[in-house]
Amino acid sequence: MEHMGVWLLIIYLILVNVFAVGITLSDKQKAKGGKWRVPEKTLLLVAALGGSIAMLVTMLKIRHKTKHPKFMIGIPAIIVAQILLVILLAVIF
Repeated sequence: MEHMGVWLLIIYLILVNVFAVGITLSDKQKAKGGKWRVPEKTLLLVAALGGSIAMLVTMLKIRHKTKHPKFMIGIPAIIVAQILLVILLAVIF
């Protein structure tokens, strides 16, 4: 039963990272077409909820938001915070 929680976490992280890639690609396409954009706070929220690594890799790959310090500093900062949280939880449990 204990392993079920680990599997649920893995599935969640896969889904949130796939979503992060999709929302980033969508925002890039909308930017090219001059259409309604995904709010920056939504992109950052998805990163904070676990999609940070996929979002950063996608942004770098498609050159989206790479001139925005909010993203090029903010998302790596989120990744560091997430790593520290995992280490802290590993020590506690």
